[in-house]
Amino acid sequence: MHNRSVRLLLVEDEPLTIRMLAKGLREHAYAVDVARTGREARQQAADNDYDLVILDLGLPDVDGLELCRQLRDAGMTASILILTARDAVGSRIAGLDNGADDYLLKPFDLGELLARLRALVRRGARPPLADKLRVGALVLDTRAQQAFCHEKALPLTTREYALLEYMARHAGRVITRADIAERVWDSSYDPLSNVIDVYVSRLRTKLAANGGRGIIWTRRGAGYVLSAATVD
Repeated sequence: MHNRSVRLLLVEDEPLTIRMLAKGLREHAYAVDVARTGREARQQAADNDYDLVILDLGLPDVDGLELCRQLRDAGMTASILILTARDAVGSRIAGLDNGADDYLLKPFDLGELLARLRALVRRGARPPLADKLRVGALVLDTRAQQAFCHEKALPLTTREYALLEYMARHAGRVITRADIAERVWDSSYDPLSNVIDVYVSRLRTKLAANGGRGIIWTRRGAGYVLSAATVD
């Protein structure tokens, strides 16, 4: 899985599709927010910084092509992938002309959607994303979503892996809880909870069990730092 703590906006009004897509995407470490109308999508886009947008054309309050144009006119730079049952060349051309980056016809396979999203992330990333991240003895395989410390595989959940990858991509820098909430969690995150601290604690425990004691340390009053210098 070639992913780097990607935050995604899913614009879709069909409940079953929302449940299936949101579940599948979150299982692959995407942070997913959902908008069921064009109005919600515009508000979410104004309030949050997204890497990707999945946009269904059949919305209840606005045509998806018009919404795509509105998002671009408002300054959105995130890659937009359109989902639609409209199997006409003219519709696909119109979508691209209105600011979409890719087009996927319904019904579709989740595997193909994930592959297209990975391609959009790679295309939009500056500099290009690496397949392997190395921080001292810590190595992350971003395609396979696996992490190793001293060549020992770490038994990480999807969210734990996403958090570790985000920290590894910012190794040596202070990462605030707000940074983590923005890039690793989605709009369901409760800023009053201690869930981020819990996940950091879990990572520390699993790293320590594989020779990585001290790789993540706390900068009091600021946040967390993952440092190569502390990987034994």
